[in-house]
Amino acid sequence: MKKISILSLHLGYGGVEKSIAALANVLCKNYEVEIICIYQLYEKPAFTIDERVKITYLIHSDLPVRVEKYKLLLFRRQFTKLLKQLTTDYFSKFKFVSFFKDGISGLRMYSKRFSETKKAIISSDADIMISTRTFLNEWASLYGNDNMIKIGWEHNHHHNNEKYANQVIESSEALDYLVLVSKELKNYYEKRLKDNKCECVYIPNMIENIPERKSTLKKPNMISVGRLSVEKGYIDLLKIFNQIAKKYNDWHLDIIGDGDEREKLEKYIQDKKLQNQVTLHGFQSKDYIDKMLHQSSIYLMTSYTESFGIVLLEAMSHGLPCIAFDSAEGAREIIKDGESGWLIKNRDFDKYERAISTLIENQNMRKKMGKSGALLVNMYSKDVVMEMWFHLLEGKEV
Repeated sequence: MKKISILSLHLGYGGVEKSIAALANVLCKNYEVEIICIYQLYEKPAFTIDERVKITYLIHSDLPVRVEKYKLLLFRRQFTKLLKQLTTDYFSKFKFVSFFKDGISGLRMYSKRFSETKKAIISSDADIMISTRTFLNEWASLYGNDNMIKIGWEHNHHHNNEKYANQVIESSEALDYLVLVSKELKNYYEKRLKDNKCECVYIPNMIENIPERKSTLKKPNMISVGRLSVEKGYIDLLKIFNQIAKKYNDWHLDIIGDGDEREKLEKYIQDKKLQNQVTLHGFQSKDYIDKMLHQSSIYLMTSYTESFGIVLLEAMSHGLPCIAFDSAEGAREIIKDGESGWLIKNRDFDKYERAISTLIENQNMRKKMGKSGALLVNMYSKDVVMEMWFHLLEGKEV
């Protein structure tokens, strides 16, 4: 039986980590699977992982709180950014001693991370190694066994950031394959890597379970799921919903997720007196999210950027029509504008609001769009996507 090792930064909450768990859960049926995880942030992974998958943690979370905040930035290309953040945070408060103490701790952690990961890669007896970050691409290329098939798995969109795109390209040049989650990214990197040995392959993220029963789309609930961070645009969602609430006071908005923007969102909700119409649920389990999706009638996304948009597929699997701004690249690939939902151009709040109003007032349109989206989801089912992975791992044409 072939062995596959997946290199992961951590197994906490995040889209990449969710995809790692989903992939490992399916691969372990045909392969010996190990996840080599650099940081153990929690007692157990945020997402359910099959007991047949071996998880090896390299570093446990025992850092000072201050450095804990920045540790995910601690790799080579972002080290300057780290120092700038630390300097601003500490020096503005005249905490010079703390700066040097935590700075030294950070340097030690960076060194430990590199040495432990290097050691794990060198000693790995895997037949195939899958890397999930650009710096791990480099380390897998440099220290992985020559007979090992090395695969980079890129989830992030470059968003026209040439610097980041170049990092992906440089880190992938010595890999055997670079897996991209969208056709757009596959075409982009294929052109940039045409003179290297690395072959670009399109394999989308999968949706693990497609429920047989769909939402009735009758309840006056709309929903959004994601990290409460600036790029997800949740303050924009609240501004749009504030206008909707004035016209349709029986409709409710559920937001599931947590993050740095939570206090800002809570303040807006209080200021606009939306406490009875908006609920912030925080982080929740997959079962909880599925239950909420099943009880909803419209899915809303206001992300500025979105590499893939797995949450859109999850919403569509429950038969929900979806609305998103077309600035979210992943949404453009998933939503068929006018069929399974709407893509709003130029982040136009008025058009977004009108799209919501149209769906609120027309249940038949909700059902028609929801049905279209539910059919589209089958293209991203576990069976379809895993067949693409199996072809790649067995050296067949994808």
